[in-house]
Amino acid sequence: MKKINEVYLKTERPERVIQFGEGGFLRGFVDWMFQKLNDKGLIKAGVVVVQPIEKGLCAKLMEQDCIYTHVMRGLDNGKPTVDKAVINVISRCVEPYSDYDAYLALADNPDSRFIVSNTTESGIAYHESDKLDDAPPVSYPAKLTALLYRRFKNGMDGFILLPCELIDKNGSKLKEIVLRYADEWALGDDFVKWINEKNCFCNTLVDRIVTGRPTEDLGLNYADDMANTSELFHLWVIEGPDWVKEELPFTEAGLNVVWTDNLERYRTRKVRILNGAHTSLVPYAMLRGFKTVGDCVADSDMCAYLKKCVYEEIIPTLDLSKEELTEYADGVFERFANPYICHLLSSIALNSVSKFKVRVLPSIMEYKKRMGSYPQTLIKGFAALLDFYKTDMANDAADIMEFMKTRSLDEILANTDFWGEDLTCLKEEVLKYADSSK
Repeated sequence: MKKINEVYLKTERPERVIQFGEGGFLRGFVDWMFQKLNDKGLIKAGVVVVQPIEKGLCAKLMEQDCIYTHVMRGLDNGKPTVDKAVINVISRCVEPYSDYDAYLALADNPDSRFIVSNTTESGIAYHESDKLDDAPPVSYPAKLTALLYRRFKNGMDGFILLPCELIDKNGSKLKEIVLRYADEWALGDDFVKWINEKNCFCNTLVDRIVTGRPTEDLGLNYADDMANTSELFHLWVIEGPDWVKEELPFTEAGLNVVWTDNLERYRTRKVRILNGAHTSLVPYAMLRGFKTVGDCVADSDMCAYLKKCVYEEIIPTLDLSKEELTEYADGVFERFANPYICHLLSSIALNSVSKFKVRVLPSIMEYKKRMGSYPQTLIKGFAALLDFYKTDMANDAADIMEFMKTRSLDEILANTDFWGEDLTCLKEEVLKYADSSK
């Protein structure tokens, strides 16, 4: 069987995108989007990939000329759908740990305009020992600062930066650390001014389940060692000035990209609806013997419970239009029912206490504030969580599990370290659903 790069040839394009990260997510999200832009003639841009850590996938990617297949699978209006795309937008890979000069030389290319990254949630972090003359520095922000400084010394314009790491205000946080290195490395006021005036650090929110390298046969008529898979759904919310939108015509390509001056509303929507639904579901469902999210939405009683949580108790606490929130929630339920993804409840159950604090508790309190009463289905889910931690199915820090298993309801509700506030006010409500496995 021929290799994919013997069947499909690379298309030469100017390298306009510098991408930190070669993993499945960026290849199944950002690179797929830039492929769409190129295919529709809306942009002519290649992607040069930087391997942000010493060991990665760049060598394997280069073996097939950075060409790979991306397969999207899921439900489209209830119908199982598979969509395949050959991605040839990546021009080459650069490995800073083996060729740091080649990495810094990326700053010399006048075509380069965009920087995207996904270095995991811990990637946008300050590393105290990083220095400008390290080759390379350890952290992503330090590597980026070195690249930006080279660009500045060249007297060139800066970049539009679109970090995809799953942390709040990812662009602002990245810029904050870059400026910290600029100060600690004594790179000068002019460089700081250039960072502030010639670069745009956008905050972004990404949403797509990328399931990576498939274990099953995809039915390809060529060999592809870097094939990638994901769900059909995709969403990229970008907080930035209007002129950035003009340079990146994602929406004209039919992509689900939202440009906004207030990303927080969309982050809240995702955390409360998608993540909140998961956290409300898991203990309640696992106590009843369910194993996967798909099993739950296929069960009429469990699905009714979950829909009541989302449509009747979570959506009324959010500030986007009801139509927009309902449309998003409808999409979430279709994603939950995706027959191509086996999403284990036990995986989602990890650290449920801290997840409840962020994902569900704000909906409960906001509902009480707006409606004057507590949302009974979400409370039932909270009671299930408390019962869940009495079992051996819980998966959390040892001290949290010990406390939840051995202490009284009063002590648990009053633990502000867990919930961020004293929840004694919920005692009577929780007691309505005591032993919620019944």
